[in-house]
Amino acid sequence: MSTAAATPALPQELDSARSGGTPIGQVLADLLPASRVRDAALVLGGAALTGLAAQISVPVPGSPVPVTGQTFAALLVGTSLGAGRGFLALALYAVAGIAGVPWFAQGTSGVLPSFGYILGMILASTVVGALARRGADRSVLRTAGTMLVGEAIIYAVGVPYLALATGMSATAAIAAGLTPFLIGDALKAALAMGALPTAWKFANKR
Repeated sequence: MSTAAATPALPQELDSARSGGTPIGQVLADLLPASRVRDAALVLGGAALTGLAAQISVPVPGSPVPVTGQTFAALLVGTSLGAGRGFLALALYAVAGIAGVPWFAQGTSGVLPSFGYILGMILASTVVGALARRGADRSVLRTAGTMLVGEAIIYAVGVPYLALATGMSATAAIAAGLTPFLIGDALKAALAMGALPTAWKFANKR
């Protein structure tokens, strides 16, 4: 009778099995060859993507905050680039917009009543990036949870800022800065639920 114990699986092997082939601890951007040039390009590209998505804008009657593709882009940047690069990309987007680059919603720039949402996006992209590095973007359900966390952070910063910047009551700020966007956010989350896990499946087949 053999007394040899089975060799325990290494942590990396367990991570690889859980993630369908790619070790947990990576985000999609890590699949590209590592270099400082890569990281700089990803940060610049993330900021530019957010600015471009912000121009997909639909005014909301009675609200200073339009429906845009901005929040979807910010969360996609965070999950794809990871916490550090996601933070830098959204911080660059915010600072450049304050400095006068007209890439906030509807081609605006500067500190507006809706600027709190951009501050929320910086924080949200960092959090979802950290979650993605733990594998939170590799299945439909986990991606849905990640998007919900990110959206909640954006509103947790944006709605109070809107109230302070405009003098609205809390009820009015919620009505103008949260309620009209819930359906659109659900659609954006659904897009992410399809896009991110699919990207990982494609990457694991390479």
